[in-house]
Amino acid sequence: MKRLLSPLLLAGALSGCNLLGESGEALAARREADGRAIGGACRHAGRAIEDCYVLNKKADRAAVFAGWREMNDYMRDNQLQPVAPQFSNPPDVAAEAAKPAHPGEKAKKDS
Repeated sequence: MKRLLSPLLLAGALSGCNLLGESGEALAARREADGRAIGGACRHAGRAIEDCYVLNKKADRAAVFAGWREMNDYMRDNQLQPVAPQFSNPPDVAAEAAKPAHPGEKAKKDS
């Protein structure tokens, strides 16, 4: 009896906690919410959707687009203007993405 009771108590105790990791549904919902937030922020900053994809390579593209589109509709309905980012020296991510991975790669293409 005691041998049967111990696993049942352990299973009952662990079922209410998150020690076993995040569920698949919760992880998918969080990724969706993050992507929508990224897309909305990109649109509010006046970025094109393509730039948003380049800046956020790991984000789910469908969620990013959905957030971008929702913010676009909201801004149009409320006649809001984009807010430009206020960096003293903004990083040029597009130029970084266009650089070759290996220094000798450019020399090969140019010759």
